[in-house]
Amino acid sequence: MKTYINSTLVIIASLIMMSCGTSTKKTTPADLGWEMGAQAYTFRKFTFLQTIDKLQELGLHYVEAYPGQDIGGDMQGKMSYEMSSAYRQNILDYLRQHDVKLMAYGVITPDTKAQWDSLFVFAKEMGIQNITSEPKNDQMTYVSQLCDTYDIDVAIHNHPQPSHYWNPDTLLEAIKGQSSHIGSCADLGHWVRSGLDPLECVKKLSGHIKEIHIKDVAERSPQAVDTVWGTGVIDMKGILEELHRQHFKGLFSIEYESHPENNMPEIRKSLVYFDNVVAKLK
Repeated sequence: MKTYINSTLVIIASLIMMSCGTSTKKTTPADLGWEMGAQAYTFRKFTFLQTIDKLQELGLHYVEAYPGQDIGGDMQGKMSYEMSSAYRQNILDYLRQHDVKLMAYGVITPDTKAQWDSLFVFAKEMGIQNITSEPKNDQMTYVSQLCDTYDIDVAIHNHPQPSHYWNPDTLLEAIKGQSSHIGSCADLGHWVRSGLDPLECVKKLSGHIKEIHIKDVAERSPQAVDTVWGTGVIDMKGILEELHRQHFKGLFSIEYESHPENNMPEIRKSLVYFDNVVAKLK
């Protein structure tokens, strides 16, 4: 009987310890399938290669390139999808050495089918998962076909009004009947600049969000400037909770446009805020 009682007490103690361990475990972005990176426009005062160095300083492993940035190093020219094969390989080597993956590319909207073809070939060669774009309505069917052919997503970006996709309703109408590879690149700050509530926009786009351009802004106005996450007017906590509810998985691309010469301290504070909110998501 004594042995039985002792064994029972051991089992109960073990269960209590397991329960306590589970309750104190903090959720991480990786637990949710969330990948934190940066839109290279955040570091537009620097070259693309310098941007990769900055991401390494921040401990980030994902980048979204934009076409207008100087490549840097010994390579002349911009991060154009028309760059040479040698440049493409050099960039891939540099990314690999710094443990950074090129996840997305844009915002870019080619004019012709031939240009779209070249863009998708570039994206495939570089391992890009999302092309961030604002396709014209008459391009959508062709872009949809390319998405399926190359198994690459097109994340439609919402520049502020009067741009075509400033309102989620327009995006949802445009992608009806198209490939499931086409969805939203949800730019939180631009929705505020268009007079919309980012949380309501995220809810409306449930199931269609491919990527987040994550930012907070200081005021509700078309001229709103970026600020440290959690200190502005965007309900960042509510948005992260909603994305968790939607089972969103994918890239959070930091696009911090304020103080481009030295925004690292603000980005670090923003990342601490993000991790603290995510830690409490269950």
